[in-house]
Amino acid sequence: MKYRHIEKLGIDVSAFGLGCMRFPMTKDENGREVVDEKISTEIIRACIDGGVNYLDTAYVYSNGLNEHYVGLALRDGYREKVYLATKLPVWDCDGKDYMYEKFEEQCKRLGTDYIDFYLVHCLTGEKWRKVKDLGICEFLDDLKAKGRIKYACFSFHDNYEAFEEIVTGYDWDMCQLQFNYMDIENQAGLKGVKLAGKLGIPVVIMEGLLGGKLANVPSDVKEHFKAANPNMTPVEWAFRWLCNFPEVATVLSGVSTMEQALDNLAIFDRTAVGIMSEAELQTVAEAREIYRKRIKVDCTGCEYCMPCPMGVEIPKIFAKWNYSYMYDIKDGSYKKLVEENKDASQCIECRACMDKCPQGFDIPEMLKSAHEHLNA
Repeated sequence: MKYRHIEKLGIDVSAFGLGCMRFPMTKDENGREVVDEKISTEIIRACIDGGVNYLDTAYVYSNGLNEHYVGLALRDGYREKVYLATKLPVWDCDGKDYMYEKFEEQCKRLGTDYIDFYLVHCLTGEKWRKVKDLGICEFLDDLKAKGRIKYACFSFHDNYEAFEEIVTGYDWDMCQLQFNYMDIENQAGLKGVKLAGKLGIPVVIMEGLLGGKLANVPSDVKEHFKAANPNMTPVEWAFRWLCNFPEVATVLSGVSTMEQALDNLAIFDRTAVGIMSEAELQTVAEAREIYRKRIKVDCTGCEYCMPCPMGVEIPKIFAKWNYSYMYDIKDGSYKKLVEENKDASQCIECRACMDKCPQGFDIPEMLKSAHEHLNA
């Protein structure tokens, strides 16, 4: 296993960080859905035995059961071999009592009296301002001073401006970002990765495969990668591209099977900072353009077309249409718009949206095509 030295923290972390969110579920003797303890334990221990020393879980994963099963797998001396990361849910947070109660509950679930990397979960600008007023900084400082956590961190889901506000708003030890070769301008994006690096804050990557979409790629993307290197899978291209960045401390991979675990162990052992040649970087950039050419409508999401008098969620529909075509998937979330009577079928072709669209799109006609595809 290759390791990254985190200068700010003085530790070495495995390039492959095990994401524990996607372990398979099974039924217990009472018919309740639980994490498959046998498989999850085998995966966790195989990864640790293979050199992985960073494990990522969270309070809410696996219907609130994930931490418990990660804790079970870390018995028999495995806890001492890893840096354990979990996350404080803050969406219902109403004060410091909530923070301390959740932390103690998480330690009990995990079977440990301390957490290595403790993340404020899923921060947005709005959530950050809320928990900051509720005393999150003082809470983290207190846990560090008492040795209950080693590193204070956050995971992020918002735009770059919110990221800049958060990352400069506290002395963070690490940040966790959604990043992959298709998300260079989404959320914190490449600018966020570079800003964190400039501030000396290591970056942990989540969604490196975009929820698996960059693993099961459309045929034209697959052929493009194969032409460049027939021995490298789309998964390895994606992970290799991420590990090329010096700002990245570890890349999380959500493993569901032993086969995936062993594949990841092999892939990350072939990675390093600066490993990508200019030709390989160009191959990835070209793959990104292949995806982008699959876009059906170049809508910027400016929302000048809104509000629709019939309640049609025009930009959301176009985004789902594009996403479905780009990654060659069916987006089941469109059903929710149908149930709410906000789908494309509600369009009465009043053309009010067209008068306001700066792109001059024939929105009613595009909505028909989007509905036909998404509702199939």
